[in-house]
Amino acid sequence: MSQLQTVVFHEPKAGSTDEEWEDGAGHDPGDPTTGRAARCVVVDGATEAYDSIRWVGQLVDSFLGVQPAGSAPALARGAMDDWFGLMQDRWQQTAPTTFANIFEERKFREDGSFATLLGCEIHGLGGPRPHWSAVALGDTVLFHVRGARVLTQFPALTAEDFGLNPDGVFTQPSARDRMRTRLDHAHGRLAIGDRLFLATDAVAEWMVRVGRSDPDLLWPALGRLHHPAVFRQIVADRRRAGEMKNDDVTLMRVDITASDPDLLVVCR
Repeated sequence: MSQLQTVVFHEPKAGSTDEEWEDGAGHDPGDPTTGRAARCVVVDGATEAYDSIRWVGQLVDSFLGVQPAGSAPALARGAMDDWFGLMQDRWQQTAPTTFANIFEERKFREDGSFATLLGCEIHGLGGPRPHWSAVALGDTVLFHVRGARVLTQFPALTAEDFGLNPDGVFTQPSARDRMRTRLDHAHGRLAIGDRLFLATDAVAEWMVRVGRSDPDLLWPALGRLHHPAVFRQIVADRRRAGEMKNDDVTLMRVDITASDPDLLVVCR
């Protein structure tokens, strides 16, 4: 019987605090007894956008069906398009009643907010054929890894593709046609021992580069990663070496295991 073990690592930009982290991540373990699929989502808010932390939180909570309750969208294109509209409407409904100045108000009304999104469902847990399906807008990336081999990278970006006007989920209704058209889908079969990594652009770009040059080192090392302090050190070292841009980073790892863990470690 297959189970999920999920862990999330994150680190804000150098010089920023955890409260200024503009990414978001969450998961729902699902319920095999009712057929509700497990869900994972990673979102990367644009630093230059208006109140991207609020937009990111809204997208994560809704994709998981937390708030509004039951709002989790199906991953089909039409259902996702309806969800985009729901998110845009809710953004307007929860708009501030006053602004600090006219420039803030103009930024809200004319530019709005924006975030890349990678959402994933994992089906068939406990059965003989577990599998995943995912949607993406932008350069937040899923890697399906077996051993030291990447079975699927979704979206299939090269290292040179990151940061080039990525697609994403916009608060502005005028972007909805583009979002619907550009939404990408993928799926894959899972086996015991497989791992899914969901990563925002800065760490995903680094993973693409290192995975291309040294996969036998990268994937086992990330599979053994368990403490946030170790992740923070890796990020700091790669930034100093010029191998990872100074941006908020988020990495979610989903392990497909045969049973629940024997030991639970809580890191503070």
